[in-house]
Amino acid sequence: MINRYFYRASLSVFINSSVDAIFGSISRNDEGDSIAEQKFAWSEEIEIMQSVLRPWKEENGEIIFEYSIPRLGKRIDVVLLLRGIVFTIEFKAGQNTYLQADMEQVLDYALDLKNFHLDSHKRIIVPILVATEAKQSSHELCFSVYDDHIYNPLLTNNDNLKELIEAVIERENAQPSSISEFSEWAISRYSPTPTIIEAASALYQNHSVEDITRHEAAGAALEDTTQFVLDVINHSKEHKEKSICFVTGVPGAGKTLVGLNVAIQQSIKAENETEGERNLAVYLSGNDPLVKVLTAALAKDKQRREHEKGNKCNITDAKREVSQFIQIIHRYRGNMLAKIKLPITNARLEIDATKSVAHQTAGHGEVEHVAIFDEAQRSWDLEHLAGWLARGGSRGGMKKVPNFPMSEAEFLIWSLDLRKDWAVIVCLVGGGQEINTGEAGIGEWIRAVNETFPNWKVYLSKHLTDKEYAEGNVAELVSHNPNALQVDQLHLAVSMRSFRAENMSKFVHYVLDRDIEQAKKLYKSFKDKYPVVLTRDLDKAKKWLEEKARGSERYGIVVSSQAYRLKPLAIDVRLQPDIESWFLADKMDVRSSLFLEDAATEFDIQGLELDWTCLVWDGDFRYTPDGWDHNAFRGSKWMKIRQAEAQSYQLNAYRVLMTRARQGMIICVPNGNPDDHTRLPIFYNSTYFYLKSIGLEEI
Repeated sequence: MINRYFYRASLSVFINSSVDAIFGSISRNDEGDSIAEQKFAWSEEIEIMQSVLRPWKEENGEIIFEYSIPRLGKRIDVVLLLRGIVFTIEFKAGQNTYLQADMEQVLDYALDLKNFHLDSHKRIIVPILVATEAKQSSHELCFSVYDDHIYNPLLTNNDNLKELIEAVIERENAQPSSISEFSEWAISRYSPTPTIIEAASALYQNHSVEDITRHEAAGAALEDTTQFVLDVINHSKEHKEKSICFVTGVPGAGKTLVGLNVAIQQSIKAENETEGERNLAVYLSGNDPLVKVLTAALAKDKQRREHEKGNKCNITDAKREVSQFIQIIHRYRGNMLAKIKLPITNARLEIDATKSVAHQTAGHGEVEHVAIFDEAQRSWDLEHLAGWLARGGSRGGMKKVPNFPMSEAEFLIWSLDLRKDWAVIVCLVGGGQEINTGEAGIGEWIRAVNETFPNWKVYLSKHLTDKEYAEGNVAELVSHNPNALQVDQLHLAVSMRSFRAENMSKFVHYVLDRDIEQAKKLYKSFKDKYPVVLTRDLDKAKKWLEEKARGSERYGIVVSSQAYRLKPLAIDVRLQPDIESWFLADKMDVRSSLFLEDAATEFDIQGLELDWTCLVWDGDFRYTPDGWDHNAFRGSKWMKIRQAEAQSYQLNAYRVLMTRARQGMIICVPNGNPDDHTRLPIFYNSTYFYLKSIGLEEI
């Protein structure tokens, strides 16, 4: 657990203490991480704040230096608690201009406290950016567009900081506080729900799950699940066993976070182990956008931290380090394919001794003892994998491997089974999220264990027997397996993605199930906290996104991969976005989601999220009272999708798209065009009126 703050004192103690004493206290709690420039800045900040706060030296209040915001992986320079108001103050020593990025930073701190810090929920929060050498300061004091008592960032230099604080106090008619007003603020419950990118970055900086997740239902379950998986790993190591865990959860519940946490914790432990004893883990996903975005985000984060320490670090080296424990599954699979004997005979895989040298403990397996497979339900079935390998990959550029005898699940278990000592596989399973042809579902993993690897220990979520997992046949698949154990800790039931509406995933389920009454009832319970609104005008939708987002909150347009007739709205799903830039670049970059030009599909965004989304709903998926009407655009017209499996993929695509927003969503259903036979109003109107009947407000 990191220190919540480096220094905390009453105003009188702070003002009457020497700069050296305060500096020494801050430095001792810093644990040696900060660079020399930061430490020099502390002395200047202490002197400025002592001068600024003299008028209130006899009042009850507190000052805190370097208060931790673990969700953002950062610390607030100064928190001033005065007359019931929380001032978050960010200093930019020697700076004579107010940069947009710095204004967003200090607003992010205020938003984070308002949303996730219990003792700040009902308080006035005033973010202040101090550019010490700037010539001008803020004159206009106003709240943001939301009625949540957060001021727009105030800009000042050190000479005018005192007058700015006085102006806020006068505007709010704030009276002196009681001695207990802020007594527990610094240690108040902090309950964040980070994006997967923020969470991965925080974990990579050696924060704990406790630091970055709420301590309520979602956070407690997350910690229990993580600990259970770590216990299985330790047990398997001690008893030289091979085990497989299946972790289930609702969309946004934190399955990926569990996997990343296990991989990172094992990697951190391995740094202190000798070369021959390292118990490594690798996080694997077939979700290429997710791997690219996480790798890029963690690499940039590492590069930034190394530069702050004065060390050289190029982005290529940073990505190489990150990719040691986060990999696209095809890379891992390719390493194992390179070891097998070709041609394959008798439907049996064998190691080619000329291609691989056996290790004392790893055998012919990879170096990792633990492999975490995200979205395990999306692993390929035998037919799809065998065909892909026989063709030499998607473009035929790989070496062709005919007659491959295993599904992807069976092959990955086989790869870990090659180890001579112990191994653990962790399968992260999303229900009802299969969105592509050839995805075998979780039943194939169970079948492979039963038929080919019966000695493996199997730990199952009790919810794996639900209908959306393996079509409800898991109970039958494991009923005769004496090594299978069902446990409560392997299911995450509460979504963390929508911190304003934890029932959002259930609401989406009712919408897609055409249960109007249940959807309407549930929506009423959270619509004031988590807006879901409706429009027929894409320009209005874009404006809504821009007005809703504050600080560095991200927004963007999402569409179905089958939404081919949105081209008149300047949305072409055949043009894939630069996914790293889409998720990570700022609003000045035309490739960014914030620029609202490129749209992401279910394949781009599954496993990731934005704060606010606009779902543009095309004529591929149409509501009717008798059921959803499934369509695919072929040539110059819409064709009915009649295959049940393909219909299921399309339904799940919209499930993914509707559960990507953390704070709110606008759904844009176009009007269509009566003069365009591919965009007739009847293709859209029924869906629009259905969504409106649920109670969604139209803008």
